[in-house]
Amino acid sequence: MLNIQDFLQGIQDSMTAITPMQILVTMLTTVILGLLIGFTYRKTTDAGDYSRGLFHTLVMVPVLISLIIMLIGSNVAGAFSLAGAFSIIRFRSTQGNSKDISYVLFSVAAGLACGVGFYLYAVVFTAILCVIVLVFKAVDLGSAKNSAYSLKITIPENLNFKGAFDDVLNEYSAGWKLSKIRTADMGSVFELSYDVELANDVDIKDFIDKIRCKNGNLTVMLNLAATRTDF
Repeated sequence: MLNIQDFLQGIQDSMTAITPMQILVTMLTTVILGLLIGFTYRKTTDAGDYSRGLFHTLVMVPVLISLIIMLIGSNVAGAFSLAGAFSIIRFRSTQGNSKDISYVLFSVAAGLACGVGFYLYAVVFTAILCVIVLVFKAVDLGSAKNSAYSLKITIPENLNFKGAFDDVLNEYSAGWKLSKIRTADMGSVFELSYDVELANDVDIKDFIDKIRCKNGNLTVMLNLAATRTDF
């Protein structure tokens, strides 16, 4: 059974073995690596998904992780305490998208490597991974040729909607599906909801104008469908 005396004694022994120069080198290295990871995140993230708070986190995490690892050393009690602290952070933080989580893990790995003294390893793998991510962004690797949209078309109640827009949808989309039909305005109009995949080079204005010619110039709404945010 681990007790507080063993924990404090282990921390004291670890602090005795750490020199001020070692702490200084570790902090400077992790700050530089954190800034490199943070700037890579900023360069590879669109304006709508960018978080200034996450940028600051990516700079701070390697420093904190490396100092904690140095402080704990080979202390078993400290290792268990660290696991508990990480569990608290995990459940008190808001879940991000896969890209944000990957960058946080990137920062943690850099901090761990520096904390155990593998400075060259940390610098090399951080630089290589940052270059890889920047290349992925530059060549737009993994991007989809088609974008998913949610299309809502309002039609008068006297219009037979069956097949009314099939020719336009077939011409402008790579695939589509009628997902919902409902009445609105006390039953005076119908609202048709479609899931549509449009190619990135489609003229959306021309697409909507052709639908308006068929629905009596009533409301047409085209929204980007909710998708996962990745690299």
